[in-house]
Amino acid sequence: MAAPRIGYLLPTRDWTILGGDVAALAEQARAAEDLGFDSVWAGDSPVTRPRADPLLVLAAAAARTGRVTLGTAVLLPALRHPVLLAHQLATLDAMSGGRVIAGMGSGFANPATRAQFEALNVDFGTRVSRMEEAIAAMRLLWSGREVSFAGRHFAFSDVSIAPRPVREGGPPVWLAGGGARALRRVARLADGWLPYPPTHRQYADERALLAGSPVTPALYATLCLDDDPERARARLRVSIERYYNAPLEFVEGIQAMFAGTPDGAAAWLRGYADAGAEHVVVRIAVDDHRSAMEEFAGLVLPALRPFRQEVRV
Repeated sequence: MAAPRIGYLLPTRDWTILGGDVAALAEQARAAEDLGFDSVWAGDSPVTRPRADPLLVLAAAAARTGRVTLGTAVLLPALRHPVLLAHQLATLDAMSGGRVIAGMGSGFANPATRAQFEALNVDFGTRVSRMEEAIAAMRLLWSGREVSFAGRHFAFSDVSIAPRPVREGGPPVWLAGGGARALRRVARLADGWLPYPPTHRQYADERALLAGSPVTPALYATLCLDDDPERARARLRVSIERYYNAPLEFVEGIQAMFAGTPDGAAAWLRGYADAGAEHVVVRIAVDDHRSAMEEFAGLVLPALRPFRQEVRV
């Protein structure tokens, strides 16, 4: 087993709920780099689950870091015009020296997400086709040439943007989602796959549907650590139910979640690595994020990297 790269999800949502200093998120990113994480990530939800804007947070993180990959987990391109989003992502990529991964999704099908689209006057029923068009348009714009695009939702003529992204073709695009239809979309459009299947078996089965595709298989996972597994689960419940306003049992039925000891967490994550995950984005469900990040880095990272081998970014 090649040791997976491990990323840290910046707690932009929890920081908002708990009244933290938004400016300190950049310092959290720097600390994650110092602690040995391979990447830092920021989520997106301007209305449904309000938080600091992910691209602004990652721009601040770019200025405070020099090694870690900077990713969105995940961005909702259907809410933005692709010319503006392509410009933002290209600028961030240039600022960071080519360290950006554009993790994207269409938005989870629930009433709260629908309300977010309605607030921005975007037809919720078109979110997937808008995302696909946005990706196609942004890839054209990242070429640095003057380009035109005509789609169902977006159209522009003779447009170019600057600066260009550092990497040829622009930042890698990773798509969320599971199931046969979403995985066909991943294979057709994306450079990486960032899902959260709740079991190793489901991950392996869906990963098999991408066999032969060059996409990077990744994982978005939520953990809560404690030497007492029951206390860890109680803390996970508080964090998740506050975040989603839904029972833990429902959320963990569709998302990869672990509550327990650091050794147990390492074994659980190794199960996903055995199933094919090459990059794991870790969300730590706690209130004291600095201490929890340090605990994970000190107790779980070493267990995942006894024989570290390099894998694709």
